[in-house]
Amino acid sequence: MNIILKIERTRYIRMQIIKYFILLLILVFSSMIGKFISKRYVYRLQELEEMKNTLNILKNKIKFTYEPIPDIFKEISNNSNKNIGQIFKKAEEKMEKTTADVAWEQAVEETNNNLKEEDKNVLKMLSKLLGQTDTDGQISQIEITENLLEGKIKDAMEAKQKNKRLYKSHPSVAMRQLP
Repeated sequence: MNIILKIERTRYIRMQIIKYFILLLILVFSSMIGKFISKRYVYRLQELEEMKNTLNILKNKIKFTYEPIPDIFKEISNNSNKNIGQIFKKAEEKMEKTTADVAWEQAVEETNNNLKEEDKNVLKMLSKLLGQTDTDGQISQIEITENLLEGKIKDAMEAKQKNKRLYKSHPSVAMRQLP
């Protein structure tokens, strides 16, 4: 009888250890997921700011150098953040086969980055006059896009402030965000 109790107690202890281990794994993984989700807010903000700076460079290149748009895009892609530079690189590559406006729109859509769909729609607006009008028309379109991006940057800052701490400190919220 005593041996049976010892065996049962050993099984009970093993089950408790397994339960606590599984709970620990859930806590660790949900914390990691929360940190990953919170980083997306930071990366989105960084990419929006980088895009705004890059559009300023584009505007100045168009205004002062009169270089062809594919050459400007190639130079920008080499000097920009990985994700933002990728947009310009894809657009430059696509301009060999299509017009600047179509190439830009496709590049914005196809590039993997942390931008939301609404951010991408703002960037696609740039394609309306890109390569189709004189320099003043293109510059004014870039300035409009920069102003719209400024609003998106403010939204991204607010979202980052609101959600960054939430996802890091409350793993259960992060777990609910999983598909």
